[in-house]
Formats: sequence, structure tokens, C-alpha cells
Amino acid sequence: MNPFISLIAGKLSLRTTQVEAVLTLQEEGATIPFIARYRKDKTGNLDEVQIQQIQDEHKFLKEFTERKTFIEKTITEQGKMTEALQQKLDTALTLNELEDIYLPYKPKRKTKAQAAKENGLEPLAILLLEQKDINVTTAAEPFINEKVKSAEEALQGARDIIAEQVNEDANLRAKLRKYFEDTAVVRSSVMKDKEAEGAKYKDYFDFSEPVHKIPSHRTLAILRGFTEGILKMSIEPAEDQALELIEADLVKGMSEASTQVKKAIKDAYKRLLQPSLETEFRSQLKQKADEEAINVFAENLRQLLLSSPLGGKRILAIDPGYRTGCKIVCLDEKGELQTTDLIYVHEAGKAFSAEQTIRHLVAAFQIQTIAIGDGTAGRETEQFIKKLNLGLPVFLVNEDGASVYSASEVAREEFPDKDVTVRGAVSIGRRLMDPLAELVKIDPKSIGVGQYQHDVNQMRLKERLDQTVVSCVNQVGVNLNTASKHLLSYVSGINSSIAENIVKHRNDMGRFSNRKQLLKVARLGDKAFEQCAGFLRITDGENALDKSAVHPEAYTIVEQMAADLNVQVQELIGNETLIKQINAKKYVTDQFGELTINDILKELLKPGLDPRSEIQSFEYANIYSIEEVTTGMVVPGIVTNLTRFGAFVDIGVKQDGLVHVSEISHEYITDPAEKLKLNDKVQVKVLEVDLPRKRIALSIKQTMEAPARGTRTNRPDNFKKKEEDLSSLSVNDALAALKKKFGK
Repeated sequence: MNPFISLIAGKLSLRTTQVEAVLTLQEEGATIPFIARYRKDKTGNLDEVQIQQIQDEHKFLKEFTERKTFIEKTITEQGKMTEALQQKLDTALTLNELEDIYLPYKPKRKTKAQAAKENGLEPLAILLLEQKDINVTTAAEPFINEKVKSAEEALQGARDIIAEQVNEDANLRAKLRKYFEDTAVVRSSVMKDKEAEGAKYKDYFDFSEPVHKIPSHRTLAILRGFTEGILKMSIEPAEDQALELIEADLVKGMSEASTQVKKAIKDAYKRLLQPSLETEFRSQLKQKADEEAINVFAENLRQLLLSSPLGGKRILAIDPGYRTGCKIVCLDEKGELQTTDLIYVHEAGKAFSAEQTIRHLVAAFQIQTIAIGDGTAGRETEQFIKKLNLGLPVFLVNEDGASVYSASEVAREEFPDKDVTVRGAVSIGRRLMDPLAELVKIDPKSIGVGQYQHDVNQMRLKERLDQTVVSCVNQVGVNLNTASKHLLSYVSGINSSIAENIVKHRNDMGRFSNRKQLLKVARLGDKAFEQCAGFLRITDGENALDKSAVHPEAYTIVEQMAADLNVQVQELIGNETLIKQINAKKYVTDQFGELTINDILKELLKPGLDPRSEIQSFEYANIYSIEEVTTGMVVPGIVTNLTRFGAFVDIGVKQDGLVHVSEISHEYITDPAEKLKLNDKVQVKVLEVDLPRKRIALSIKQTMEAPARGTRTNRPDNFKKKEEDLSSLSVNDALAALKKKFGK
């Protein structure tokens, strides 16, 4: 049995059988989406988040154990391992504890203490630590030699030895670490003559906040300023109290020797302990801030990837522009490029020609919908198209990342003979048709839904975003006969080379008519088939179940259900009356438990149902620039980005406005995600317009009726108005703290 199972189960409040099942399935090559969807009976219905947590904890424990083993081996080889030391290592629960224990035995460059020991001063250090009532100068004189020229040099060397001992005392470091956690303050100030260069960091020119309160976005902002050489940064508690904490353990009485020990303690703190713990806490704050920022990014990305799709429609897509014109592409129902054109909507004397071109293309290609990128000239182009009264729905499409796609290797591979403007327009049209299928082609960092994405741990960011994409793709399912290799590569069990092989097989042999044909794809073996088959859909295939999320391994169950009802499988699918007659318990086997059977019945009711909501049209107010925005006006908007301190809302004027977290709801909330999601349609009131800095402060709650006086909200009892930071940013401060939304 895996030695970590009980530890993981205890920490995550799960049964050991659940943890064991997940780790066993993982070892067998099962992916998280597959385990969550098709192995519920084995895991006790764990979701993707819980499964990921188990895997993360297992990874940490493996790394922790490997480090502990290395430390034990190193200390043993030095001949210094004792029962007491082994017990300390065995009871350590964190990497910090391990490293504190290991510190005295860790190979290091020659230190002041080592030099003093080589000069024979260790007995003097031991004598001082006894803190007897002695004359320290007299006690030091016997240690004077060729290398130690005076009693004061001897005492200094002895203090160096004591200082290193203080620094390497694991119990003392643990106490001081707790003191840092409770009382340390993060401080920042501006470097000399950097005020003008670092104006964007002015909120942090003279700033302080307790380490246990500082929110992630402020940590990242200060660290960015620190890295750029604009800000000084420190993390420390009150020095006097820290020294008193150490002295309470080590200082005895008021003798001359005690005074020497106090000096050694002060040196140990200022030269060794404080810098070491400051570095440790800076790293911890960075890690914590990274994780929170990455979590926000991942959740925003999830919501964007699961945006409502239009579906298979013939689309005329426009990448708008002023001087360079508007690039037009026409796409068929499958998103295939039919033709391209260029019109000049915003130049005098060219509007009529542009109108004729649009009308011709709409008629020639039987266009059903028009998509317009929401970047430069987007609103103006939308206004022009709507005035044509074509009788077609018109959608403004978020084009963040479209330019990145258009210049990417993926785009060059798809459209080798087309320029970037054509590729960008195609991406806009396809994004309306199916956001998920198109966005998987773009590096998630370029999509514009993150904060400080260039400052956080890049490896961890990529890992989380990739996990998010995989989760979304498998949640929605993929059409096997139309999906690109890029989309296929995110399906459970399929890597990029197998995805290429699927597309090649499809091109060579024609469309797939059943899921079993996947086994004929090069390098797609039984294991990969098990992992991927349930997430791949075949519409109008030989087997009606192939368009559903029912896994092929469970087809016999469905066939038995149909036989028991004296109908064909096809008749059973979508027939609520028949499905309600089925007793799930009757079909439970050793392989398929009740959870799986109930999932099958739900799927049979609505086979292949897209979990994404239906797309809805949206109309901005009749304003097109920030100069037209005035304080007090109420306008519709779309939520484009969420942070811990507020939501960015597009009101159609190129600059997104900020709704501070305190202006989202009449209820007390600490996170905008409690009330909002990406792409939510909202009414907002304009609170402030800062034209010079092109910033707009908005409110959602001021468009809604306040609850009756005396109505209870979920504000905590201990809440104090002065502490209402909710990330502690005012509207103006929040606006100042953030760059404009990426891609805009």
C-alpha cells in the first residue's frame, strides 16, 4: 500500500479508499477527466478538483520524502546521526522544518564561525554561554596567538561561533518564524531619484502592511517594483521584540558573559536570522501570490473557454480597421474559408462601395450571421453594418489573442498563403462559432484574462492553464469528424502526435462512422482508446450511442436496458417515458456501480448535450468613445476580466471600466467571483471618468435597489468599516494598480 495514502486522506478529509483508487488509476495511466467522468464508483464520486488535489499532495509528499532521505544520508555519512536527531527528522512536517534541522550539517562556504573554531576559540564560546560571573577580557587572554591578536578579537570570534549556533537552532528558528508570521510587516519605499521613472508604483513609495494581511496583487506589484529597481522592500517584525524572544531562551543573568551573549544574539539576528527569514517570507509571499493570481487566471480562462457558441452557421467575419480598411472573410458552417475581401468603411466616399461589397457577399455565400472584432474601429464598423438593415444577427466578438493567433505557427500551417489580416478575421469568425475550438490554438497567456501573468511562476502557470484547457475540452466533448488536431490534442489520452494521426486517418479514409474505428489510427492503442473514446462524438454515426458521452465499455448495459424494454437502442435515446421506467440498481455490476448507471441514464435523456449556455445578442449604449461617457449615466456592459479586487466591464468605448469589489453588490463580498462571471451582461453606473489617464470607475450595485433597512447581509460581525479593504484598494487605487486589460 502507498505509504502516503493515509496522510493525504487525513489532510483532504477523504476516505483512504478514495485516495488509493485515484493513485492506482493514475499509475495505470488514467487522466483526471477520465477518472472524474468514468470512474466515479471507484473514487466515491470525486470531482476534478479533488482528484487534482490528491495528485498535488502525492507529488509534494514524494518530494518531501526524497529530500528527507537525502538529509538523513548526508548526516549519517558525516557520522553525526543520533536517535534524537532522527526523531526530529521523523516528526518534521514541512520543508522548512527539515531544512532548519539540516542547517548545522549543511555543507557551506567558510564562515566567520568556522574560522573562529579553526583559531581555537570554541572553548571560549562555550565558556561565555555558561554565563558565569567572570571577567571576559581575562578569560579571553589565554586564546591570544598568532592568528588572534587581542582579547577583543578572541571575544569577537567567540561571538561569531555563538551567533552561528543561534542561527542554526531549529527550535529558535521555529519560534522566530512564528513571530514573523504574526507580526512582521511588509514595507516598501522608493529608491533615490526613481520617483519619476517609477510613477506607476507611487502607491508603494511609502507603504507598509502586515505580512499576514497583504493581498496577492499588492505583493506582486511591490515585487515587480523591487525587481525593476524602483522600490526598496523589507519584511521584518519589531527588532527589539525579536531580540527579546531570542534572549529569553539564551540569556541568563546580567554578567559580562551575558552581555557578550546578547551581542552575539544581536549579530545573529541582524546578519543571519533576519535576512534568512526575510528571504524565506518573500519567497512564501511570492508563492502564495502566484498561486492566487494563477487560480484567478485559470478560473477566468475556464469561463472564457466555456463561452456560449453560436454553432455551425455561415458567417461573414470582419477584422475592423480605419486607415488600413476592414478585412472580410466568409466562412461556411464548418468554419472553412470561402473568400476574402477588403472594404473601407471609415473613409469618405468609400462607404457606398463597402455597402455593395457586403450585400454581394451576404447573398453569394448565403450568410446567416455577421461577426465583428471588438478592437480598433469595432463599434464604428458595427454601427455601419447595422445601418444596412441586412436582417442578420450582428455580434461583436472579443478579439483578444486573435493577433497572436494570426502570427502563430498554427495559423501559418492552416493558412500558409494568407496574410495575418485574413487569419485574424478567420479567428474572429470561428471564435463566434465555437470559442473553445478556436481558443485552444492560442497560448492561454495571450487571451487577456489574467493579472500579473508575466510575474508569476511560468512553469506553474502553464501547468494550471493546460489543466484548465484539458478540463474544458473534455467537459464539452469533441466532434471527431470536424475537430482540429489542436483541439484533439487536449482530449483525454490523446497527445499531439496521436491527434495528427487521427486527422491524417480522417483525411485518408474519410469520416469516422463509429468510435471503434479509432483503434485503426496509428499509435492509438487500447489504453488511449479507453481514455479518449467517451469524450469524442460522432454525429449521424452507425451507433446512436457514439454521439453521446456514454463510454463504449458501457454500451452492453444500454443494449440490455433497451432489450428489457423491448425497444431498439435508438428508440430509448431521448425517450423520457422509457428511461423513467429503468431501475438503475438492476444494472449494477462489479464494473459499473450505481453512480455510473445514473450517469448513463442522464446522458440517454439528452445525448451529447453541450453544457455551454446558448449565445445571446447584446447591444451597447449609443456611445463610442470615453469622451462621450459622463458621470451618472447608466449603461449596459459585459464583464471581460475578474480580479480579487474588482471586475473589468466593457461598455463599448475601447477602455474597460473597473467595478471595484465594494461596488458590485449591496451584500458584503470579498471576491467578485461570488457574484459575477466572465461575459456576464450587467448594467453599470458611471462613478468617475478620468480622461487624462483614460480610466472609468463604475458601479453595479448603484443600478440596483438597496435592501430594506434592517435587512441582514452576510457581512461578518467583526467587520469594521476602516478595514474594508476587500483587497484594500479604493476605486482610484485599484485603477492605478492595474495595467489596462491585456490585448486591449
